Amino acid sequence: MSFVSMPRQDLLLSIDSLASEKQIDRETVFDSLEIAIAKIAKHKYGEEFNIIANIDRKNGSIHVKRLFEVIESPESVGEEYNPFTMLTVTEAKKYSKNPSVGDVVEDPLPEPEFGRMAFQTARQIMTARVRDAEKGRQYEEFKDNIGDIISGVVKRIEFGNVFVDINGKAEGYIKNTELIPGERLGVDDRVRALIMDVARSNSGPQIFLTRTHPLFMEKLFTQEVPEIYEGVIKIKSVARAPGSHAKIAVETQDPSIDAVGMTVGIKGTRIQPVINECHGEKIDVILYSEDPAVFIVNAMQPAKVAKIIVDEDTRGAVVVVNEDQQSLAIGRRGQNVRLASQLTGWNIDVLSEAEEQERRAKEVKEKTELFMTGLDVDEMIAHLLVSEGFRTIEEVAFVELKELENIEGFNAELAVELQSRAKAYLEKIEKDYFEEGHKLGMSDDLLNFDFIKRPIIMKLGAAGIKTLSDLADLASDELVEILGEETMSHRLAGRVIMKAREIAFGITVAENEEENR
Repeated sequence: MSFVSMPRQDLLLSIDSLASEKQIDRETVFDSLEIAIAKIAKHKYGEEFNIIANIDRKNGSIHVKRLFEVIESPESVGEEYNPFTMLTVTEAKKYSKNPSVGDVVEDPLPEPEFGRMAFQTARQIMTARVRDAEKGRQYEEFKDNIGDIISGVVKRIEFGNVFVDINGKAEGYIKNTELIPGERLGVDDRVRALIMDVARSNSGPQIFLTRTHPLFMEKLFTQEVPEIYEGVIKIKSVARAPGSHAKIAVETQDPSIDAVGMTVGIKGTRIQPVINECHGEKIDVILYSEDPAVFIVNAMQPAKVAKIIVDEDTRGAVVVVNEDQQSLAIGRRGQNVRLASQLTGWNIDVLSEAEEQERRAKEVKEKTELFMTGLDVDEMIAHLLVSEGFRTIEEVAFVELKELENIEGFNAELAVELQSRAKAYLEKIEKDYFEEGHKLGMSDDLLNFDFIKRPIIMKLGAAGIKTLSDLADLASDELVEILGEETMSHRLAGRVIMKAREIAFGITVAENEEENR
């Protein structure tokens, strides 16, 4: 762009053209040009001066001027005095009729002439500023599109990592671990991927892409199924073993619509493009239910469930299947039950009917021994409590007395005595728990955190987590590492930490999600 001796209207047209070409704000081009002109003026009149340039946005006229701060005297500002940028009140009268201390006076300068060297300098400044503005615009554009699918062309492949040209605007990066296992991309191949993150860099925005994230599949279905795009059908959750198997849960509030059928399409016409895009990944479309038991049974497809037992306190479920369904329910290398757990957010165990009977017998024995020890009763009374559905001493302690009295062979006196012993046992357990926690230096806010079980809290204390704030400061990966994956899943760890932050810092779930984006 040349602006030497250029007619003013042509200058304005050139600025508009450059702004349009680079897709940056017109004002950014004006600012860049003003800085360039001021730089040239400083070369001519002296780098020491505070020189600025202004371009009239309407007629294109250029105004260059030196600025001076009005001071009382050099002594009044001490070591900060600068004769090139400061004038006394008397000296400032040369440029202003009634200057006052603190005013800024202007000395208009002739518009500088742009020789070859000056023009090169101005062009370099302009180019750098416009390039920075373009990078900033690209960053903001792609940052706002995190979570969206983009399409691009494979530019190059280095050590299995794929670099994608996004419509000539920017370069995306797919790490080899974010590629679907088994797929082979080549240079000039067109590829679709999800924008996972965007970061600033000197060379422009770094755009991190993924083809393995569950949200990638969710967005693909949104593109292929109009009812999902319109919100008539909602995707509740997605679980993936990329390139192998996936499960997606859908629901609708319209009873006339078959959410699963609509998502799959007639003869699979809607699901097939998603399968093809995901390199042949097998996809089970599951009907979501607010009832955890129903949702888990649906999520175990294609296996048929004979019986399910859910524990809402631990968000655990035992799925009982016939012998011939057990391998199907578990899946190859445990994939089917693992995906069902991820999809539902519940820890799921699969047992055959024989294993369930064995588990039940073991549970009855453990509960009977618990009541015998905790309530100091004989085996017959303990077994009767278990048979009536009592699982914990807390239930005995706080149930309505009539429920105990109505057990065959019990009376009012025995019911009162059992409740008294149960409460005494719980008080002792409570006292011992806090004493042990205080010995470890744990605070009461963590000891009273009832979102997780007390043995887990004690394990945290032994690992150096002493307060609820300590727990809230952890990342979910750190919490899983401390407790072990057999104790806590990554999904549950995230929920525990969010709850701790809510109590300790007053941070809501929405704020947690914003912080983690």
